[in-house]
Amino acid sequence: MRVFLFIDMKSINLAIQKSGRLNNHSLDLLNNCGIKIDNEKDQLKVTSTNFPVQVFFLRNSDIPKYINDGVVDIAMIGENTLIEKDLDIRILKKLGFSKCKVSIAIPNNKKFNSLKDLHNLKIATSYPNTLRKFLNSQNIKANIHVINGSVEIAPNIGLSDAICDIVSSGSTLYKNNLKEVFVLHESQAVLAINNSLNKFKKELINRFLFRVNSVLKARESKYILLNAPNNKIDVISKILPVLKSPTVLPLNKEGWSSLHSVINENAFWDVIDKIKDAGAEDILVCPIEKMVL
Repeated sequence: MRVFLFIDMKSINLAIQKSGRLNNHSLDLLNNCGIKIDNEKDQLKVTSTNFPVQVFFLRNSDIPKYINDGVVDIAMIGENTLIEKDLDIRILKKLGFSKCKVSIAIPNNKKFNSLKDLHNLKIATSYPNTLRKFLNSQNIKANIHVINGSVEIAPNIGLSDAICDIVSSGSTLYKNNLKEVFVLHESQAVLAINNSLNKFKKELINRFLFRVNSVLKARESKYILLNAPNNKIDVISKILPVLKSPTVLPLNKEGWSSLHSVINENAFWDVIDKIKDAGAEDILVCPIEKMVL
């Protein structure tokens, strides 16, 4: 049965996965961007009540085709799916969530010394194009067995000698007595965009991207407040990786000031140790909801 999508040319047509972890993360991002989506009835298409965007809930494997054909303008999709479909689709931004790897795994009781051990093996996968390109690049001849779903059980039922599948935590491999032996590529959720958008659509997407960037920047940043003697302000200010310069406010206690700044979460503990050694006291760290630069 063919599904017909009726498109509103006055809004962005955004596709997300209809269910699963990527669906949850995508809806969470939209919510944090202040875009209200109500899909309690599990509809195929939902229009936002406060932003010019229509959200299409589609099968993950179908989304690249819809982008390429211009049915949807933009999508939140796994990078691994785009690589597998290999269509003329541009990645606008990496989103930093739903991270995984496309890896080759074999049974725990099998030895693996190098990629040459894959010669003449039967490899089950849901990513035949990705696997075939990799094997060809390594001059490896193997038999590819295409499976849609539950790839990890294939070696246990004698269907294959190895698998090529997405790996997140590795728990699925562990439960099926498999071990990861080679990573083809790493993946995460991305914003993928159609290459033939008109000026109006591009302007709407820029507005949308501005919100996305603000939310993602806030997620990786912390707001820090601290007290310090006035004679230590210059030293501490040089340590803080500030946007422009820290905000300095005098305290009621003579000779002391309060410094306010933003630091990257990845550098958080290193910065805290350094500013403490430099004389900072009463350090308070707060999450940031949005960050508009």
